[in-house]
Amino acid sequence: MHISLDGFAAGPTGEMDWIKIDEELFDYAGNQTKRSDTGLYGRVTYEMMDAYWPTAGDDPNASKHDKEHSEWYNRVQKVVVSTTMGGVEKDKTTIISEDVISRVAALKETEGQQIIMFGSPGLVHTLTNLIDEYWLFVNPVLLGEGIPMFKNINERIKLKLVENTAFKCGVVCLHYVKE
Repeated sequence: MHISLDGFAAGPTGEMDWIKIDEELFDYAGNQTKRSDTGLYGRVTYEMMDAYWPTAGDDPNASKHDKEHSEWYNRVQKVVVSTTMGGVEKDKTTIISEDVISRVAALKETEGQQIIMFGSPGLVHTLTNLIDEYWLFVNPVLLGEGIPMFKNINERIKLKLVENTAFKCGVVCLHYVKE
């Protein structure tokens, strides 16, 4: 998840034009993504991803990242938490609109690789207690206001830093696990 130095996952109207990304960061994130067989999304993030990734790798001028992530996206299961997408059916896509916490907890217990969540700060707010690891890509920007990465946390959650990686573009990845 990309965040600003002052803890926002998006600007006040959801904008993410402040996020710095380069090939080095794409490769790093791509290695983590490859270890996952399920993508977990909120509706807004899913709609943004699904509008681009299914065919992104088909473009003759597609970057290495676009080809790799498009292939991954088309191969894995996608789980979307949404109260407004009920009845939508799509290959390799499950919509969860009720009992979100218990259904995601059950999903975590199934066999397979990791579940990875992209963006979706609202979903982070809902599922904070179920998240085992955080990969926070801290961008060198202060937004002053926006959609916070964390809110409505009812109890302390202790984390342990297991890795930090600084990228040439100025982003620092902090990898935490729940203690």
